[in-house]
Amino acid sequence: MPTLVDAFITQVIANSDYTNDDHFYLRNRVLALVGEDGANQTTTLSKIIPLRDALLDLAVANGKVGDLAEERDTLGAELMNFITPVPSVVNRQFWTTYQDSPDQAIQDFYDLSQRNDYIKVAAIAKNIAYTSATKYGDMEITINLSKPEKDPKAIAAAKQAKSSSYPLCQLCMENEGYQGRINHPARANHRIIRMQLGDEEWGFQYSPYAYFNEHSIVLNTQHVPMVISQQTFEQLLAIVDIFPGYFAGSNADLPIVGGSILTHNHYQTGRHEFPMAKAAFESQFTFKDFPDIQAGIVKWPMSVIRLQGTVQSDLVALAEKIRLTWLSYEDPAQDVIAYTGDEPHHTITPIARKRGDVFELDLVLRDNHTSSEHPDGVYHPHKDVQHIKKENIGLIEVMGLAILPPRLKDELAEVEGYLLGKDNKIADYHLPWADEIKKRHDINDQNVAAMVRDEVGQVFARVLEDAGIYKDTAEGKEGFLRFVRSVGLAE
Repeated sequence: MPTLVDAFITQVIANSDYTNDDHFYLRNRVLALVGEDGANQTTTLSKIIPLRDALLDLAVANGKVGDLAEERDTLGAELMNFITPVPSVVNRQFWTTYQDSPDQAIQDFYDLSQRNDYIKVAAIAKNIAYTSATKYGDMEITINLSKPEKDPKAIAAAKQAKSSSYPLCQLCMENEGYQGRINHPARANHRIIRMQLGDEEWGFQYSPYAYFNEHSIVLNTQHVPMVISQQTFEQLLAIVDIFPGYFAGSNADLPIVGGSILTHNHYQTGRHEFPMAKAAFESQFTFKDFPDIQAGIVKWPMSVIRLQGTVQSDLVALAEKIRLTWLSYEDPAQDVIAYTGDEPHHTITPIARKRGDVFELDLVLRDNHTSSEHPDGVYHPHKDVQHIKKENIGLIEVMGLAILPPRLKDELAEVEGYLLGKDNKIADYHLPWADEIKKRHDINDQNVAAMVRDEVGQVFARVLEDAGIYKDTAEGKEGFLRFVRSVGLAE
């Protein structure tokens, strides 16, 4: 049997441009990282990531790295950097292949990002994922278990670590190849594809902890804040033109209704059809001066105007007209408030797709004002559903994919026990919901798990209804049409 180090080197050579002539060089570089004691132990492992993990155990035993997950990740990324070409080579290979086959170029980069463990495939597989039927279609539910919870020792170490503003954030270009530290993720094996969006240089990368198929990010190469503007629509349509089969969307650019990183302008992309993309028009119309654009309101719990057309510039112009109208639009009868003093409350969550030759833009109206009744946000998950989801409703949730906290894995098991009348430790904040479920269903050992999963899906639909400006009522539908008419409909 080969030694652990030699088995790893064999896999490095098989997955890179190194050859057998590089064997001793690679051995010495690996030994320098993990230590020599125990390096000659034999192994039956043959795949590169398990071999990498075994080398990390050896490095910990040899005192080359600490045993905290963050410390191991730093060395782990450096070991996987052996099979990762330098950025210039990755970019040259991508764009050379792209000339003949955009799909192949994307696939090659995606495969590399999985093979070198930048995309945490094993961790992502831990997530609990299923679909749940609602009146709006099948919602996608994910209980996020991929990101490990912080070890208290790591939290303490991070507090003691020297502060640093480099890289400025996790979306900055400087992350490419960054060694990592206790309070910033390892990125030695990270690569970014350079691309042009108009006259700006942007980057394309995959998300390490993907929530959907080929989950990726297009990021501004400059550390500039997120903003929704006419340029946003131009860039989203350009992205779906560059990456066949991908959607592209942006979080809103205001607190409460925005994403988690508002300080660095970026878009999320991927090869995934979300529930909202499958939703049909509830009503259709044509806007004045845009006769070639098919428009309508989407049957969805949030307030969505969909635009379809073949000319990008026309779609951009109409989307910008809708955005500008919405920025200052008010309807007190619908609790639609554009400003509190000088503080703006209105923005849009935009999503782009391309179906054949037809471009599609979904414009989701957002409003982040608060009230005494709803201090977290009038159009934020209300208190009675926060036992399931209390975080901001960002782009991914808007499209119908719930990203739920890991606490629910154990908490929902306790809910099942409560529903069955067994010993349980159900959280108090789940009790009203569980009692309602009891009233509506006959529950037994065979159906309880499916029943709870389905009920979580119904709560998520309610979460999106809370986040929607115009409700699925006669009054809400008329209010939505009032806004549409204010933009200007064709006669």
